[in-house]
Amino acid sequence: MKGMVFTEFLEMVEARWSPDLVDDLVDSTPLASGGRYTAVGTYGHEEMVALVGGLSERTGIAVPDLIRAFGHHLFGRFAVTHPSFFAGISDAFDFLERIEDAIHAEVLKLYPDALLPRFDVTRHGDALTLVYRSSRHFEDLAHGLIEGCLEHFGEHARLERAPRPDADGGIRFHLTRMQ
Repeated sequence: MKGMVFTEFLEMVEARWSPDLVDDLVDSTPLASGGRYTAVGTYGHEEMVALVGGLSERTGIAVPDLIRAFGHHLFGRFAVTHPSFFAGISDAFDFLERIEDAIHAEVLKLYPDALLPRFDVTRHGDALTLVYRSSRHFEDLAHGLIEGCLEHFGEHARLERAPRPDADGGIRFHLTRMQ
C-alpha cells in the first residue's frame, strides 16, 4: 500500500482522538517499517491491518466501522490533495463510473508501483453497480470511500453490498439514486 494511505490514517487518528494515541499505536504495534511512513513509500497492507486492529482495541470500535470511517476521511482528503480527479465531475455517479478509466489511470501515473483494487462498473440510469476485487480484501475501505463520495457530492443513494456468488468472487456494491 502506498504510504499516503498510512499517513492519512494516522492523521485521521490524531484528528479524531489524539496525537498521544497515534504515538501509542505506532510504538506498541509490531510494524516492519517501524511506523515511519512517507507518502511516496510502499508498505505491506498487513501493517494497516495491525494498526486498525490496535486502534479497535483502544477505542472499542469494531474494525469494519473504523475502516469505513477511514474511507470517508480518505475520500475527503483525495478531494483536497487531488483536485484534478474532480475536474468537470458534478455528481457521485459520474465520479464512481470513472474510477478505473480515469481515476486509477491517473493514480498509476503518480504511483506506477501502486497495487490498486479493480472495479467493474455498470450504470443503468439512476442505478450503478461496482464490483470490487482485491487480493487485500479492503471491502470496508471501498464501502467508506463510496459513502464519502456520495457525501462529497451531496447525493442521496441507497447503497447495498453483497458478496458475488460466482467463482471470481469480489464484492458487489449497488447504488440507487434517491430522488
